[in-house]
Amino acid sequence: MSGLDDGLLDLASVAVLALGVAALWRRDVRALIGLLRAQGVALALVASVEALAGHDVALGATAALVLAVKAVAVPWVLGRVAASDPGAREGAPLINVPSSLVLAAALVGLAVVVGAPLARLSSGHAAALAPLGLATVLVGYLVLVTRRRPLSQIVGLLIIDNGVALVTFLLTSGVPLVIELGGSLDVLLVVVVSTTLVGAMRARIGAEELDELEGLRD
Repeated sequence: MSGLDDGLLDLASVAVLALGVAALWRRDVRALIGLLRAQGVALALVASVEALAGHDVALGATAALVLAVKAVAVPWVLGRVAASDPGAREGAPLINVPSSLVLAAALVGLAVVVGAPLARLSSGHAAALAPLGLATVLVGYLVLVTRRRPLSQIVGLLIIDNGVALVTFLLTSGVPLVIELGGSLDVLLVVVVSTTLVGAMRARIGAEELDELEGLRD
């Protein structure tokens, strides 16, 4: 890779992690969906840079697929559900924002330490960025377990998936198109089923009653 390619790869990889951390700061579900959309664009940019650097047409097609599914289709589905939910905002996450950000910083540090052996699995500049993907996975878990609303939890799950994809792109320069297609369709199916269930529960039980059920675990 050239210096420009390395710089773009650094920027896109850091953006994937930073957008995941930003999800801990925002409460409005629509804002979370916007962050998820931007994260999908950044992930597609990672694949695109590697495709251009390696003159890999298949990886370029994979980047286009990632952009279509993770930056367009999935956020669109979530946005439709959020638009029908007048209370699409976290009342009070299980951990407040300052504590969440401190914990996220600790998880990033842990990922750097634990991910160092991963970075040595492959030579090159891209592999050295693999701990950023691992950190994104850990931050996604943090979003998943600290949010109360189902849509916010789905966003956390998708951040985890994006982190796994980032590690894969950085360590292996992507996966075969057919595998990425299957994985993307699985993710899209999970999102459609999950959001359909959320919408059905709100329609059948009512938003206020569902919020009370969500708070029972507290």
